[in-house]
Amino acid sequence: MNCSNTNHAVMTTDKDQRKQANVQWLQDPNRSNAYNIHNVTHEASKLFRNIKKEYLKTEIDELETNNTIKNKRDLYRSINDFKKGYHPRTNIVKDGKGDLVTYSHRILAWWKNHFSQLLNIHGVNDFRQAEIRTA
Repeated sequence: MNCSNTNHAVMTTDKDQRKQANVQWLQDPNRSNAYNIHNVTHEASKLFRNIKKEYLKTEIDELETNNTIKNKRDLYRSINDFKKGYHPRTNIVKDGKGDLVTYSHRILAWWKNHFSQLLNIHGVNDFRQAEIRTA
């Protein structure tokens, strides 16, 4: 079991503990349950900080390794990814009717249809039969 799987298992367990503490407080809002929520939240924050610190340490070690072995392309790529952060990718295409298509299989079908129409040579099946004019 690698580190990320271990972290994921610990984080889900910690999430469940926070949910349970919140449910207990909602059922019986007294001082001990509020104190329990505070402690569980504090421990969760500490855990997430440690996981983030470990992740950043591995990223920095990878950058140092790329620098020492003179792998400049991966070094600069990693630095740029690190600086820019995570940006989710959106895939949206307008179909012929003007509707937005977001489903990946429909987007692929749209692009397939688009390029087949774009590259179609008006009914000529064989490229050798097409007349090529040069200037």
